Amino acid sequence: MVSRRRLLTGATVVGAGALAAAAGGIAYAGAEPRRIPRTLARERGQVASREQNVVADFTLTHLSVTAAASAAVRLRDGSGGWGEWIELSTCQGGRDGITRAGDRSLVLAHGVTGYEVQTADGSPAVVRELNTIDGPAGQVAAIAKNALPLRGSAPLELSSRYLPRQAWGADESLRLNPDGTQKWPAEYYPVQVLTVHHTGLYAHNDDPDPAATVRAIYYDDTISDDYGDVGYQLLIDEAGTVYEGRWSGDDGVPVYGGTAGPDGRPKAVNGAHVGSFNAGNVGVSLLGRFTSRQPTAAARASLVKVLAGFASLNNLNPTGQVDYVNPVSGRGGRVNSILGHRDWAAIGAAATECPGDAFHPTLTALRQEVAAQLG
Repeated sequence: MVSRRRLLTGATVVGAGALAAAAGGIAYAGAEPRRIPRTLARERGQVASREQNVVADFTLTHLSVTAAASAAVRLRDGSGGWGEWIELSTCQGGRDGITRAGDRSLVLAHGVTGYEVQTADGSPAVVRELNTIDGPAGQVAAIAKNALPLRGSAPLELSSRYLPRQAWGADESLRLNPDGTQKWPAEYYPVQVLTVHHTGLYAHNDDPDPAATVRAIYYDDTISDDYGDVGYQLLIDEAGTVYEGRWSGDDGVPVYGGTAGPDGRPKAVNGAHVGSFNAGNVGVSLLGRFTSRQPTAAARASLVKVLAGFASLNNLNPTGQVDYVNPVSGRGGRVNSILGHRDWAAIGAAATECPGDAFHPTLTALRQEVAAQLG
């Protein structure tokens, strides 16, 4: 990767290596917070299936591919060689009542100089090239915390860290209209269920800069998919760091907002992580793809801690079931109070492999771990 380059904005910026350590509020132990780079994006538009594309004039960190049919991608690195074809997969989210045009996948692409997309039916794909570490400096990052704030309860102590939106570098202008209003105004509903996801993004295991990937997910969810913000309420990386997802208010407490329900319990901001079944459903996503490997012990430990905190706050039995009803559409059915994304297909959601063929069978044990935390 080139150490210094003028990118689309025309601003001279330091290279990826220098900013990766400072991005997202990750490496601030004993140091002053630094400014986080803004995301750079280039829309390729309709890219023909099996067309080789060169990206020498734009430093990539991530590649976003949207295709109407199943698709695969192969990448070329600085050595000039092509990698193997990789079948694209993603956690298929979506806003309630809105149908997406095709499935979007995000690929980690540091150092990539070229790519080729192949769709099952030969149709073109829409490709957006992203750089989340080399853009001009944005806001000063907040310091990471060691506890997750909870509304109406003591903060949830973590073994790792919690990064609010300002700490990982959310560019709040992306989710706002020119007049300052939200593109998708926040809506709040009592929590009925908790859904576990993986991001399903290729090459995101062993991610060297997960905060940069969270920024890529934020840009893609907000701009490419028109979710108005991150689809998930929370995300967790391999080190167990918890990231605030969708904006829920200015009170410094993630996930919850608005006024409390008639029973006094807080309400959660509506997300876009399970199409048709979002309202009253909190989505927590692990960064990575768990089709053939398990999450790290640190990620799983943070997931258990977070789920236990939410289950306690919302009076949910971690090993029980609930009769979920979407308060907006009326759709619903009987589901586990803690479930995987793919489990929603049983009552009408789109089929998905999320949270991964390897990880999903362990959810029964996960529920028991959450129950043990509460006990």
